[in-house]
Amino acid sequence: MSSTVFYADTRTRSHSDSKIAKIARLCNALGLKKIIKKNEPTAVKLHFGEYGNDTHINPAFVAQVVDKIVDSGGKPFLTDTTTLYSGSRKNAVDHLQTAYAHGFAPSVVHAPVIIADGIYGENDMPVRVNAKHFKEVFIATEIRRAPALVVLSHFKGHEMAGFGGAIKNLAMGGAAVRGKRAQHATKVLFTEKNCTGCGRCVSVCPQKALRSAEGKTHFDAARCIGCFECITVCPVKAVDTDWNTEMRPFIERMTEYALGVVKGRTKRVCFINFALSVTPDCDCAGWSDALLVPDIGILASRDPVALDQACFDLVHKAPSLEPSLAGKTDFDKFKARWPKTFGPVQLSYGEEIGLGSRAYTLQKI
Repeated sequence: MSSTVFYADTRTRSHSDSKIAKIARLCNALGLKKIIKKNEPTAVKLHFGEYGNDTHINPAFVAQVVDKIVDSGGKPFLTDTTTLYSGSRKNAVDHLQTAYAHGFAPSVVHAPVIIADGIYGENDMPVRVNAKHFKEVFIATEIRRAPALVVLSHFKGHEMAGFGGAIKNLAMGGAAVRGKRAQHATKVLFTEKNCTGCGRCVSVCPQKALRSAEGKTHFDAARCIGCFECITVCPVKAVDTDWNTEMRPFIERMTEYALGVVKGRTKRVCFINFALSVTPDCDCAGWSDALLVPDIGILASRDPVALDQACFDLVHKAPSLEPSLAGKTDFDKFKARWPKTFGPVQLSYGEEIGLGSRAYTLQKI
């Protein structure tokens, strides 16, 4: 069955066609008044960006969504969860400070910010999914308890998932710490002969699975949680993984967690993807690399699979901005940047487990 995906492009020559105005029209098209009940708390799930990232969703866009939720009778709050790895969002206090530093202060976005899994990421609720990898998943308490959920996602690349949109935002972003660990659970391989002992991996490992001693780095596989921070920073590939055997299960686990967030309440959830500033990396990176494609637009749907599929297709068709591929169209930009990933598994497996449909009708507004 085909799902409707609403699409607003980036072209405008008037205030009435500004991105802010188009976001308001997308909210109307989604039927927020049918999703949100009067005086009910409404979670606005988004990613505030790791400190130093500057391509996260514009707070002014978020404020417009918040205003439309208020107009629909809801009581919105912005929310995200703590991270596995060390950084500016490791605990709720640091996470809030990062959100405010990036412009998501209540005075700007017109709503409070609540970190959904508590100070240290320990507040969660079990949800039965009865899927291949998990029978039960652990979702951040305030995301799962919120009567209504509006999911705002920056559509961009990702070094493990290939790309990240609504599905990944639900999955990794909707899980508390033990849920994130369960999703990652990816086997890291350490090749000692390749290691130069630079210590970069040691500085980012949240579990102390890597340590330096006598000019060498030592790896404790039993402590490793598969978060991939070490692989990101290693300059000589002394730490890596078997991409052919590990990545598909990782994406499937991630997709099962996305199902757990929305299970039993699909009529109370909607999604908006911002296919703007489409970078190679997730907003978890404390930087923003050059863009893969020109800005695509803003898309919205009640179906996260259809929404991500539509965004993927539009990026696929768009001209590349990569210097080596400049101007070329009709190819997987994310696979070109991250050749060992299998991004579309999110879509095929999401459809298989009932998260949504890959078939969609694009309706321009």
